[in-house]
Amino acid sequence: MESLIGVKLGCLFGLFTLTLVCGLSPIFSKWFKIDAATGCHLRVLNLLGCASAGIFLGAGFMHMTAEALEGIESEIQKFFGQNRTESKRNPSSDAGSAFVEYPYGELIISLGFFLIFLLESLALQCCAGATGQSTVQEEDSGGNPVFDFHSHASLHSRKQSPFRDFVLLLSLSFHSVFEGLAVGLQPTIAATIQLCLAVLAHKGLVVFGVALRLVKIGTGSRWAISSILSLAFMSPLGLALGMTMAARNSEGWKGLVQAILEGLAAGTFLYVTFLEILPRELSNYEAPLAKWGCVAAGFTFMAFIALWA
Repeated sequence: MESLIGVKLGCLFGLFTLTLVCGLSPIFSKWFKIDAATGCHLRVLNLLGCASAGIFLGAGFMHMTAEALEGIESEIQKFFGQNRTESKRNPSSDAGSAFVEYPYGELIISLGFFLIFLLESLALQCCAGATGQSTVQEEDSGGNPVFDFHSHASLHSRKQSPFRDFVLLLSLSFHSVFEGLAVGLQPTIAATIQLCLAVLAHKGLVVFGVALRLVKIGTGSRWAISSILSLAFMSPLGLALGMTMAARNSEGWKGLVQAILEGLAAGTFLYVTFLEILPRELSNYEAPLAKWGCVAAGFTFMAFIALWA
């Protein structure tokens, strides 16, 4: 038992250290400062941003969504399984079976997507400068509506979305807590090490992509560092909670609530990936095939890691 606790503490330290190293390296390195980049250096950074977008896409589908669907389905089956004996005696068991087969996981993930969609729409509706983006774009195009995707002026005038970046960090924080929780709940040393290595394999890339994005959109150093630090504490926090819960062996509604929260986090992550990260990285037609290749490479790598994660 003591050796298992020691392994979990080592995993805790490893998750924290890897997140800091992968997250802080783009922030402190001048090479990743896109404002000072020109020529080939700028093209490499843009393609690297596309690769990180592919990593986010892969993390959203192959890890967060997949894990959320699996967890929700398992908990729903467990919840209805408790009354399975009574339902067999009930003549309306066919209706109950259809109710169990309803795609709850997809529904919860969609609710997470629409929840952030609603919050951002409310923020834009209530904000006095919400229409500033379209106004600026119209001025850049001489008063005509901007439907010309070749226009580079509109790309630079495009307003940043700190709300979406906050949602990105929040959803990743939730996911990191659940990852650490899963590691902390493992009953054996072998299972703990195997799961921790799977988490480390994709977490480093995702955190690096987050840091690269923060640098690329011009986030202040203090805010970027504090964001990475808060993200670094999430997995160890979840692991510590998992160790505590494993010691108490508590069940109840814990699993179902965790699965629902992870599904909502997956929905918010997909929202930011499709409405903020990918459109921004693919917002011009420079080297389209190279950008496609980088996005596909990032997604493929995350899909490959999903064999073990």
